[in-house]
Amino acid sequence: MPNPATTKMSSKGQVVIPENIRKRLNLKAGSQFVVLGDDGVVILKTIEAPSMKDFNVLVGEARKQARQAGLKQSDISAAVAKARTHK
Repeated sequence: MPNPATTKMSSKGQVVIPENIRKRLNLKAGSQFVVLGDDGVVILKTIEAPSMKDFNVLVGEARKQARQAGLKQSDISAAVAKARTHK
């Protein structure tokens, strides 16, 4: 791992990621992270939306598994309607 850097948290809980790390990881304004913390360790892991190609693969796999499970479109519509009525 390249040279570490230091930073501090503001009174609003904001932390600046040092410029050299932002550049190395190609982080831009609006980058999103999963944040994990435990026992004095904080981990930021970048997350990105899947590409349309990857998304289409995921949808195709979900449809395949739904067919294998015997689900019909009406089953899905009913499940969505039921979920929307529960608060």
